[in-house]
Amino acid sequence: MTDIVQRLMRSSRAFAAEAHAILGRHESSPSRVVLLEDSYRKLTALSLKQDELMRQALRCMESELYRASHVMAWAGFMDFLEEKLASDSFARLHAERPKWVFGSIEELRETVVEHQIVEATMPVGLCAKSEMKALLGLLNKRTECAHPSNFFPGLNESLGYFSELLKRIEALRKKTL
Repeated sequence: MTDIVQRLMRSSRAFAAEAHAILGRHESSPSRVVLLEDSYRKLTALSLKQDELMRQALRCMESELYRASHVMAWAGFMDFLEEKLASDSFARLHAERPKWVFGSIEELRETVVEHQIVEATMPVGLCAKSEMKALLGLLNKRTECAHPSNFFPGLNESLGYFSELLKRIEALRKKTL
C-alpha cells in the first residue's frame, strides 16, 4: 500500500510541475511564480531570515498582493546588504561615514535611512555609480508600494522586481569589502 501511495504522490507532483510549466507561459498566470522559484533555489547566499523574507514575497505574489510582494522582497534584499556591509565589522563603512554612530546591524537600521545605506555602497566599493543608482530606483519602487500612491504593480512587475533583486544579490555576493 505504501508503494502505491508513493507512486501517486510522485505522479501528483509531476502533474503539478507540468501544469505550472504550461500555465506559466501565460502572462497573467500566477503559475509564473512557480517558475521563478526554480531560479530562486539556485541562490544559496541567503541567510535563513533573508530566505524567509523572499519566500514571503513569493507568497504575496501567489496571493496577488503585489505591493506587499515588493515590500517583502526589498526587506530581504536590505537584510542581505546590511549583512554584507557588516562582513568586515563595518570597518569600511565607518571609514567612509565616520559620523554614523552604530555598532550593530540593528543600530544601523535604527539610525541610518535605507537611502543613505544604499548610497554608501559606492564609496565602500560594493557598487559602481550606475549600480547604486539602480538600487535607489528599486528602493523608490518599494517606497511607492509601501506608502499610499497611484502605483499598482501587477504580476509582471512583481516578478521582474523580485528577479532583479535576486540578480543584484548574486552580484553583490561575489564582492568583498
